[in-house]
Amino acid sequence: MEHVTAGNSFAALAYLVAGVCFILALRGLSSPATSQRGNRFGMIGMAIAVVTTLVTHIPMQGVGLVLEGPQGTVAATGPLFERIDLIAVLEILAAIGLGAVIGIVTARRIAMTAMPQLVAAFHSLVGLAAVLVAVAAYLNPMAFGIAQMVIPMIGDPFAVINPVSKVEMGLGAAIGAITFSGSVIAFLKLNGNMSGKPILLPARHAINLAVLATILLLVAQFAHTQDGWPFWVLLALSFVIGFLLIIPIGGADMPVVVSMLNSYSGWAAAAMGFTLHNTAMIITGALVGSSGAILSYIMCRAMNRSFLSVIAGGFGAEAASGGGEAKEQRPWKRGSADDAAFLMQQAEQVIIVPGYGMAVAQAQHVLREMADKLKEHGVRVKYAIHPVAGRMPGHMNVLLAEANVPYDEVFELEDINSEFAQTDVAFVIGANDVTNPAAKTDKSSPIYGMPVLDVEKAKTVLFIKRSMGGVGYAGVDNDVFYMDNTMMLLADAKKMVEEIVKALD
Repeated sequence: MEHVTAGNSFAALAYLVAGVCFILALRGLSSPATSQRGNRFGMIGMAIAVVTTLVTHIPMQGVGLVLEGPQGTVAATGPLFERIDLIAVLEILAAIGLGAVIGIVTARRIAMTAMPQLVAAFHSLVGLAAVLVAVAAYLNPMAFGIAQMVIPMIGDPFAVINPVSKVEMGLGAAIGAITFSGSVIAFLKLNGNMSGKPILLPARHAINLAVLATILLLVAQFAHTQDGWPFWVLLALSFVIGFLLIIPIGGADMPVVVSMLNSYSGWAAAAMGFTLHNTAMIITGALVGSSGAILSYIMCRAMNRSFLSVIAGGFGAEAASGGGEAKEQRPWKRGSADDAAFLMQQAEQVIIVPGYGMAVAQAQHVLREMADKLKEHGVRVKYAIHPVAGRMPGHMNVLLAEANVPYDEVFELEDINSEFAQTDVAFVIGANDVTNPAAKTDKSSPIYGMPVLDVEKAKTVLFIKRSMGGVGYAGVDNDVFYMDNTMMLLADAKKMVEEIVKALD
């Protein structure tokens, strides 16, 4: 099989075009207004990369010549020419078709509330693919063009893998294994199959550092000797460290974890791109890895967290029991849809704060309808988005864009937080942790230090949640529920907003 190199002008040009499309895709995805165009560029770039790889790596099969002679049939030694291996091509097309069917069906059926779980699952598949490529390259290095055949004076010929390729293979396999096992834990936490609370192991930081150091030493040993045992041991340890890094992380910090795992999957793909001599994988992996790391850093700054603690697996895990249970015995005020409609109709400005509760109820469309009704009454409406509202970066932005909410009405935390003090009504729909003032005052709280939306400063806070007994994903109660200027609207978010819309009419 011929591998793509820089000398292959067609492949080099096609991969360059694909890389430009990926860069344009990332640029487009930086804004809701251009996100659709960015997605199209990404699809075009991936199509170019896949087709180019298939065309330049068509499986070939050697064909020999058979001669008929007076003494019987004599076959020529070695193949005289090559032809396309149709069976291998059909296997590749079948795999592509199966993957396409699974992807299309999954994308059509998945609910927006389950999108973070889907992203975590996709990251796990990228990591597993990197592991499988590394294993295949180790078992058959000649097929990947990363080894030279050595014919000793005594004994059978054997392949010697290039030292640089062994380093790439070892690191790619390790990062891929960490991505896979870490993404599995993230999926289980996000999907509710595992508790969102941090699982703290004794001396976890020392254990993590020891395992990571051992993995690096095994990569060096593998590159030096090409023995089999360092490769398999570092692979097993990498799967283990993936679990150990993610289980101490609390549910409220999962958006940053998803972003970081996205970065890991990119670096794993880039490492395997070097092994496969595939320029497109190197470019794509580097773009995904760097953009994911930058996004994680930005989110950590937005949450007043340490970026290094994310990688160390201790992010948000120091205070596992802060905040306590919901405090139903404290006095609170309950309101109705009519009350909410009257208060907002009389307001000059209403700031809507969407959260995971809106996503679960799929209330974004009726919420936009409510906002339109308020604007008809002369009310100024804005939306306040916290960087980690929901379960993944940009979760709320996507939902609001799906409901055709005007982009100029949507504001990030740092741009709108100062306006709550001059706002008549803060309308909070299922956003618990990101509006919790305990993040500013309670050092025992697991969300302490995280910047939050100052909804309590508004003249009136209307807070929609299903019941007073529930708490947010971080497992802490919200003091806003019990403030004098807060009115609790206990109901399914979509049904409550629908009732408010009717009351506005």
